[in-house]
Amino acid sequence: MFYILCALLIACATPKKCCSQTDYKEYLKGFDLKKTLKKHSKFATLYAAVNGGTSKFDVKTFGITSGELQEDVIKTPYDYSFTLGVRKIARFGYENRANTFYDGTESNYTDAATVGKVRGFEYLFEVDYARQQGVDYIDQHHFIRYSSDDDCDGPFCIDHFAAKVEYLKDGFADVEYFELSERYRYKKSKNLAISIGAAHRLSEPYGYNPLEEWLLPNGSLHYTYLAIEEGYTIDVANSEYKDPNGNVVATSVEVWEENVIPQVLSDYSQKKRDELEKQIQHSIIIGFDYYHYTKNKWLHAWGNILPYHYDDGSEFSYHKYNNGEQWYDYSAGLIYGVKVDKHLGYFVEGKYNKYWNREWYDFKFGVNYIIF
Repeated sequence: MFYILCALLIACATPKKCCSQTDYKEYLKGFDLKKTLKKHSKFATLYAAVNGGTSKFDVKTFGITSGELQEDVIKTPYDYSFTLGVRKIARFGYENRANTFYDGTESNYTDAATVGKVRGFEYLFEVDYARQQGVDYIDQHHFIRYSSDDDCDGPFCIDHFAAKVEYLKDGFADVEYFELSERYRYKKSKNLAISIGAAHRLSEPYGYNPLEEWLLPNGSLHYTYLAIEEGYTIDVANSEYKDPNGNVVATSVEVWEENVIPQVLSDYSQKKRDELEKQIQHSIIIGFDYYHYTKNKWLHAWGNILPYHYDDGSEFSYHKYNNGEQWYDYSAGLIYGVKVDKHLGYFVEGKYNKYWNREWYDFKFGVNYIIF
């Protein structure tokens, strides 16, 4: 016990402040908010951009009313995106510095990494208003991540610690959640680190199916009665289908079933989901991150798995939609590149996420050959 106490005293006597040696009152007394904000905004980039282009072609539909051919055109407006954001994220050695400006279309896979290149704080706040194939989305991705390995000397630093608070809303993937994770991070080697901790996620009750109550015994959906309950009217004699505002939205069964009903089901599902309160999920999280870089070869990989989730017994707990059993949520990313010689090079990049049995991912790979 004597030797243990001596070891603790020696540790706290080192230049690195730790334990109860840190005088937080003295630190707060000399705290300069303006200086701190200036420090954390240095090298940050505020950006705004508009992108647009042609969407899919217009679709013609045909129907027969009173023996006459009826023709309708489903028009799809142009695609666009308006992006506004601010970011302060240190570039890794392999990241392309050729782009002079941020335009909101970049695939920054490293934003999903557990930790950044440098110790301390990094952040991203980005909102993207977009329309894709006629559907409007509001995508958001905000996070603040912090990491401190050993030899952390700040008054509020914790050795071997990593934390990330994140909000993600991906309209195209139909996923939205808020996540906070805090971990013990151990550097096994210069390139490899392993982490374990807890993750807390706030989201809608995924697994809940609002259309389940409209299913018939044979498994089909009673969509006509659902549409009537939502205010739609059907005039079979005149072949007119009207929305709750009295507007004619279809003049044939084909248009009604192929174009209107999908929107009715989507609007109903979204309405019922919005009526429910958000659910919080506490989970154990285990992860790793690996980074090795040279001018001719680099590898950056990270992964996280959530093998255990606390069941609070709530009505809309995901455990109930998973037969009361545990499940695995996980995410991973990989960036690999090789310059074979001064002419030839190849790369593979991508990230993958699976939360609550919902998947979203993107990837790219290719070959570069410089002729001269």
